[in-house]
Amino acid sequence: MYQDTDVLVVGAGPTGLTLAVDLARRGVRALVVERADRLFPGSRGKGLQPRTLEVLDDLGLNEAIRSAGAPYPVGMVWQDGARQGEHAMFDATEPDEGSPYATPWMVPQWRTQEILHTRLRELGGAVAFGRDLVGLTQDADGVTATFATGASVRARYAVAADGGRSTVRRSLGIGMTGETVDPGAMLVADVRITGLDRDHWHLFPPTPGGGYLSVCPLAGTQDFQIVAQFPEGEPDLSLEGVRTAVAARSHLAPTDVSEVRWASDFRPRAAMADRFRAGRVLLAGDAAHVHSPAGGQGLNTSVQDAYNLGWKLGAVLRDGAPESLLDTYEEERLPVAADMLGLTTRVHRGETRRGEATTQLGLGYRDSSLAVETRTELPGNALRAGDRAPDGRRDGVHLFAEFRGTHWTLLTVGPNPAATGPHLRDSPAVRTVRIPSYGAYGDGVFLIRPDGYVGWAGDTAAGATPYAARFGL
Repeated sequence: MYQDTDVLVVGAGPTGLTLAVDLARRGVRALVVERADRLFPGSRGKGLQPRTLEVLDDLGLNEAIRSAGAPYPVGMVWQDGARQGEHAMFDATEPDEGSPYATPWMVPQWRTQEILHTRLRELGGAVAFGRDLVGLTQDADGVTATFATGASVRARYAVAADGGRSTVRRSLGIGMTGETVDPGAMLVADVRITGLDRDHWHLFPPTPGGGYLSVCPLAGTQDFQIVAQFPEGEPDLSLEGVRTAVAARSHLAPTDVSEVRWASDFRPRAAMADRFRAGRVLLAGDAAHVHSPAGGQGLNTSVQDAYNLGWKLGAVLRDGAPESLLDTYEEERLPVAADMLGLTTRVHRGETRRGEATTQLGLGYRDSSLAVETRTELPGNALRAGDRAPDGRRDGVHLFAEFRGTHWTLLTVGPNPAATGPHLRDSPAVRTVRIPSYGAYGDGVFLIRPDGYVGWAGDTAAGATPYAARFGL
């Protein structure tokens, strides 16, 4: 017995759920399978970067995400039971018209996943829990997945979103290349604590012979997330073990930790899969790259993997785009993941701070084969094909509102000739928008991809239609 679908998504973490939501709104049949019997219960990832907030806004989740979270609190450094002063956790990033979200937003990972899951169900999708993948084969027409129990699944494509120890990646024989960021083990846990205020992220420097302790109130909950370093030995994840770790690194008494709601241990590592695609199977999120949690890049990079892949799978499966479009997923996302590995490692080692680079607003795909820039003699700071398309409001037009959805957008800025010929003007997959001159863009014509990046740019619309034809538009 087989269950048929267009896309099999293995793993119901932030990556798999984001991809499933994006596919569902495109009318692509997707089945999400998850080995566990419920969504992940912890807050391993708690920070949503500005670019990720833009992605979630496009997916219809802005109100839910804003309601569930809060800005990060300022840090408070402690020494010998005394407050030593406040500590800025992030370098300030100034907001501007083109970037509506200037700073990270704290939402515990489990809550982000609940919001994504709810959105998926609103769109008619679902997660099949308790499906433990044991085998995956592929042929010229699709993939076949088998499970410890239940029917096999036949799909045209499969996406591995099953974490750093990905069963799918290992079944494909794809290696992970990288390095250990910190040889010591780390403890991360969601706990209930008394004796600390919820207005600060409490930081306890390393003690003699021991590691540091971080205690951060989790927005929208009564919990704190603790992160403790163990230069030697292994963390004890029990209540007594967590109490001992907290008391050894702070002025708190063991009994101030009243409950451990979730706990895990790990060794910070930076590693990346040797490739992100093998035939009809693609890797995304932690299955493709694992990071130190420093800088809050792992979950965010993973969500954006899914966002890049979703529109491409939709174009191939629904719009008649060539199957080779899926090759550009690895072409575009692998360099981004490599950069993020380097960034998180530097943040972890204290070589750089959390700041503009960690917002991910500056990431783009200028070197991609999908980026076609036809203008010449541009100034060095000009927006170019491959860049993220900025927000803005001109003559009553709100650009992000126009971009929101599954379509492409043909944007004319300034006193340019007609934006498009008959073909694009009549295409339901392309929205045409015109605004007066706007410095964030410069005058010109821009074909904006469904994921909010400039695909094609020109002084006039000449050439936009042949470019669009590559995607079945």
